[in-house]
Amino acid sequence: MGVPGPFPGSPGRPDAPAPDREEVDRALERLGAEYEAIETSLLALQDHAGRRLLEGAELSGTTKERWAEAERSITVLWSLFDAYTAALESARELRERRRWPSAEDLAELTELLHGEGVTVPATDAEAEAETAGGDPEGGPARPGERFSLEGLVARINGLYARSLDVIVAADSVWSALPARIDLLSAELQRTRSLAHSVGVRPGEHPAGDDLERITEELSRLRARVIADPLAFWVSSSTGSSAPGGGRPDTGRYDRAARALEDIRREVAAVLDVRQDAERRLMQLRDVLSRADRTLTEARQARGEVLAKIAASEVPAVSGPSTALHEQLAAAADYRRRAQWHRLSPLLDSLEERAEDELHRARESLTAVTAPLAVRAELRGRLDAYRAKAARHGVAEDPLLTERYDIARRMLWSAPCDLRAAEQAVWRYQQAAAEALVPLQREGREES
Repeated sequence: MGVPGPFPGSPGRPDAPAPDREEVDRALERLGAEYEAIETSLLALQDHAGRRLLEGAELSGTTKERWAEAERSITVLWSLFDAYTAALESARELRERRRWPSAEDLAELTELLHGEGVTVPATDAEAEAETAGGDPEGGPARPGERFSLEGLVARINGLYARSLDVIVAADSVWSALPARIDLLSAELQRTRSLAHSVGVRPGEHPAGDDLERITEELSRLRARVIADPLAFWVSSSTGSSAPGGGRPDTGRYDRAARALEDIRREVAAVLDVRQDAERRLMQLRDVLSRADRTLTEARQARGEVLAKIAASEVPAVSGPSTALHEQLAAAADYRRRAQWHRLSPLLDSLEERAEDELHRARESLTAVTAPLAVRAELRGRLDAYRAKAARHGVAEDPLLTERYDIARRMLWSAPCDLRAAEQAVWRYQQAAAEALVPLQREGREES
């Protein structure tokens, strides 16, 4: 927030008594510069955003204790600054009496500037600090304690640094952690919504229980960070004494973020399972639908065969597998309920059985339509022999014509007796072969 660090002019060994006017003026100039720096820093401390947040927050734990101490120190700071201001004004007034100060004036100025002539009055805050046990080096001054101006600056520097350290540390934690926790909470809500859509819910899936735990952890963590930010501050390991030397402790936040990332990967895996299950369910429905259509075609073909073919064993055609359709409905229900642990093994079993069902349906259709295939084969054979007889000019032979007509009536009438038709075709085949023998003999003799 741009608050300066400890004031310039850190205390050292007191200067030797100023023997002349020039040295007195230099000392007054240096102390005046220190006064300006102190005033600027105290005003900046007063307006620091972290201080305003601490004053308006309901604190607890370490932060509550250290802020109470810092508030007392800030009150004492202004008291010490007032004493410093009064002493410096007194020295300036004494110096301004004469252009060329006398030896007595120089001696008095030397005492004001370097002697321990500043008495700090007791304040309520100092009394509280004294009761609690103050730090003799950097803590509040004891009532009636006397200081040199440089010693007073050193005490102000110590109190300022300790107070600023509390403010900067708390402000740094508040600037870093709550916003990150809020972003992580928003991501958690998106993950929770996606998780619920794929069935990852508390009590139904371990990742759903983990989501609930992370939600509660983030809620507790945010409340703790707001109330006790200094509990999440790690002081600098380099030993730096600068105010705010350290970093926010993000350990709990980082663990929650890693746990949420693990859950996101788990949800993504479940989402992949869901998409794969939907694809497999669609394929299963398609296979069973084809099996049902094939069985329907087989039943229709069986009726046609029974109407057109006589004296033939036509196998019965079973209906669709009720058990398979019931299990497919159960699989769809598992999908709706996101019960993936039950759905996956059921799909494995259904895929194999559905393929078997389609194979069975195709075999039924083949078996049912076999008589029609036999009739078609006989028709083709009869026409082929007639065409051969026609090429050799014997198609109009009375015997061939008679036997062709008999066979054709059998094959093109309903119901068709396949056994009798096969015999008729065979007799025509034999007659045609016999009619062709003399022609073949004549051809050999001519050659």
